[in-house]
Amino acid sequence: MRFSRENRFTLSWYCSRYSRFPALVLPIARILLVKAAASVYDAAYIGGGIGIGMTQPVAQNSTIRNVLLAGILLMLAGDFLFALNDAMGKWLVASFSVGQVVLIRSIGAFFVLGPMIAHQGTAKLFRMERLELQLLRVVMTTLDTALFYAAVVYLPLADVMSFYMAGPIYVAALSHLLLGEKVGWRRWMAILLGFCGVLIMLKPSSAAFSLSSGFALVGSISFAFAIILNRRLRGTSDTNLVTWQTIGTLLVGGVLTIGAWQTPSALDLGAMLLLGIVSCGAHLMITRALKLAPASTLAPLHYTLLLWAVVFGLVFFGDVPGPRILIGSGIVVLAGMFIFHRQKVVETAVPPENVPKGVN
Repeated sequence: MRFSRENRFTLSWYCSRYSRFPALVLPIARILLVKAAASVYDAAYIGGGIGIGMTQPVAQNSTIRNVLLAGILLMLAGDFLFALNDAMGKWLVASFSVGQVVLIRSIGAFFVLGPMIAHQGTAKLFRMERLELQLLRVVMTTLDTALFYAAVVYLPLADVMSFYMAGPIYVAALSHLLLGEKVGWRRWMAILLGFCGVLIMLKPSSAAFSLSSGFALVGSISFAFAIILNRRLRGTSDTNLVTWQTIGTLLVGGVLTIGAWQTPSALDLGAMLLLGIVSCGAHLMITRALKLAPASTLAPLHYTLLLWAVVFGLVFFGDVPGPRILIGSGIVVLAGMFIFHRQKVVETAVPPENVPKGVN
């Protein structure tokens, strides 16, 4: 990664200056890993989400545990790649327009998507269910991507990621309003608590609220709408969904680049193309992880994105989250984890034949 030429920081310098930083990060990481381990235990031995019990042969239990472990590792790797992608994007938008970064990033994504499209056949790209929802999803994912990069131009990476961590909270609320899913009073309380965390981060009554904070907020809401639309488009392949959203960002990036193009060096061009490759790789890892392990097991691991954002922001950009962001993001994470917990409890209480296809 290229840092500011007049201000090149070293990891050892940060470790000496922020020696107390691990004391903040490591306990949170331990909590997430303990939660994941407990979920794996439930899934493997009690049958949570997989349907096996302790009476199964030891060899079969061992195989299931290995599959679960593979899912967890893929989820952690995918989240790491997403955080790396975000850090690279922040570095690039410091020198190039958001439109140019989004444009070349989208081109890079086709290095991964190309073989997938060839494998399934280009004709299948145009066999789309619910065309109006497909177009709306393209709009939402394009807003999500463009507004994220617009926000990190001015805000620390961890600040922007904190807003995006509220995505599952928005999804829980929108699922009730748009999909008619039942949300109990406990989850509504968690949703309200999560909104309070977002307000603490925004601090709208003071000068701390800015247009860049608005970009992050609207981008995270667009992200939540895209997830809701994913649920309505379960019959569409991942290849189709990712291809069309990439085409959307390609077109918008091209329009935004008009009059703002800067000829990049070979290193910068390669980094922008790599953005698309890394983001596609992360998406494929997480998609595969969700097929190997229950979503309720993997969901808490999603918050490692925030930890990586703090680490990358500190090491590469010298950004230290303020108390407002730490408190607000902590509330959002706790609210989100409680929502995931309640979702798991509700799904366990419903007989398998009554659980809608694709819930897990």
